[in-house]
Amino acid sequence: MNPTSSQGAQPVMRAHYVDILCQLAEQKGVRRADLLVAAGIRNSQLSHPENLVTGNQFSKLCRQALDLTGDPGLGLEFGGQLKFTTHGAMSQAAISCDTLGQAIHVLMKYLHIRFPYLTMDLSVDGDEAVVEMDTVHDLLDLYRFNLEVFLAALLDVSHLLVGPRIFEGASCRVKYPRPAGGKQYAKLFGEAICFDSGVNQLRFHKSCLELPMPLANPVARRVAEAECEVQARKLQMVTSVTGQVVRLLESVRDGRLMGLDDVAAQMHVSARTLRRQLVSEGARFQDLQDRVRHHRALKLMRCNDQMSIDEIAERLGYSDPSNFSRAFRKWEGISPSAWRSLHTDRLA
Repeated sequence: MNPTSSQGAQPVMRAHYVDILCQLAEQKGVRRADLLVAAGIRNSQLSHPENLVTGNQFSKLCRQALDLTGDPGLGLEFGGQLKFTTHGAMSQAAISCDTLGQAIHVLMKYLHIRFPYLTMDLSVDGDEAVVEMDTVHDLLDLYRFNLEVFLAALLDVSHLLVGPRIFEGASCRVKYPRPAGGKQYAKLFGEAICFDSGVNQLRFHKSCLELPMPLANPVARRVAEAECEVQARKLQMVTSVTGQVVRLLESVRDGRLMGLDDVAAQMHVSARTLRRQLVSEGARFQDLQDRVRHHRALKLMRCNDQMSIDEIAERLGYSDPSNFSRAFRKWEGISPSAWRSLHTDRLA
């Protein structure tokens, strides 16, 4: 399969994820053909694990699987099927790290080559390490499904990497309301889960970040990361310009976000060409910049309760704090101080 000719400029998924979901649905009495036809995927596309399907095709497949199985817990079950080796070079690079903290950073760095619709970040809040996740799409009907898939897969990976110690005193928070049933949540998290919390987070003691990896191997890690870089370059050829811009904007962790000229230079095109490419995908650079700034503002306000609103505004690149306040009201409908007070009370 030639991804550059058949996929176009849009996010893509590895074909073996499709195959695993089809196998799970078949176990529940669903015919594989009914899934593939609805998604516009040929069975021959699944013949090699490195073949690709478009993000749109994969979304259609997930919807059809949810509909035909009638199983609201399908996301958690699917994620549980995604064993560590499913993720190829990315998992090999992570398992070869010296510590769990290093492994998480490797997963963050290369997450887009396996889960292009998700973001992952690591921070420390007091005595807790916080792994925060979210989606980068507007498919609201698949929001819970996609996060459940990743949560279950991440828990399985974490247990494999360092064993059960990471779950001692750990907790999970998710944005969405408690789903019907919930037996699978109880099995995975017990009572240590908070629904409708405004964030998607796994929290555990920060000392776990220093836990040694039993299969640490610097040579194997270098080889695996080199392969991840090769895969990333190949995928860059078939992913959307919008996605590339967002990832570049998010790559600068502190200080002012890159401007149009800076991003264009990173992508080796002129600012005029980049603007035209974004317009062809229905996007505007300023909107993408605002989206990243919005996400970063919420993260800073949740995880840095000692920072003042003015300091957060400065960290985000606002020379005038009042401009940040106006932008924040536009995003959330209330002032930054009111939002912080509201969410501090909620999580207290």
